[in-house]
Amino acid sequence: MLLIFTGNGKGKTTAALGQALRSVGEGKRVLMVQFIKGPWKSGEDDIEIVIKGNPSTSSGSPTFRLVKMGKGFVGILNDKLPREEHERAAAEALIYARQEAESGKWNMIILDEVNNAVALDLIRKEDVLAFVDSALPKLEHIILTGRDAPQTFIERADLVTEMRDVKHPYEQGIKAKRGLEY
Repeated sequence: MLLIFTGNGKGKTTAALGQALRSVGEGKRVLMVQFIKGPWKSGEDDIEIVIKGNPSTSSGSPTFRLVKMGKGFVGILNDKLPREEHERAAAEALIYARQEAESGKWNMIILDEVNNAVALDLIRKEDVLAFVDSALPKLEHIILTGRDAPQTFIERADLVTEMRDVKHPYEQGIKAKRGLEY
C-alpha cells in the first residue's frame, strides 16, 4: 500500500513516524530514509527500536532505522552547498532505498521529504514512481512525505492525507520547539 502525507501544515514526518511505531509494535521492520534533512539535528535522529520478545528481532537488530541522506535545506537557511551536491544526495538516497527494498529486510520504507526533493527538481518523479512500482511487491507499505506531492503520486496512492496550516506559533514569532517540531 502506498501512503502519502503532504501539505503545508505541520506533521508529515510525525505522521510517518507514528505509522512506523505502530508497525514496529506489530513486529514489522521499518526503514526511514530522509531526503532533505541532513546536518540539522531532529529528535528522531537517534531512535533505534528493538522490541523485546519479538522473534523478528531476536538478533537484537533494530526494527526501526532512520538514515539521513540529505544535505540539508536547499537554497535556504544559510545553505551554501552547490545544487549538484543536493541532487547527488537525493539520487543516492533513492538508490539506497531501492537496494534496501530488494534486501527483503523491511516491511515498510518511508521516503521522508521525497516530495520536496521532487518539487525542488533534485530527483525526477518518474524515478520515484519506478521505485514504488518495483518495491511495492516486496514491501507491505511505502510512505512518501513532504510538501507539494505531485499529482501523479496522489493518483497512484492508496491513502493520501493533506496537512493544512490552521494556526501555528511561528506566526506570532515563536521559534520551533526542540522535541516537538524537530
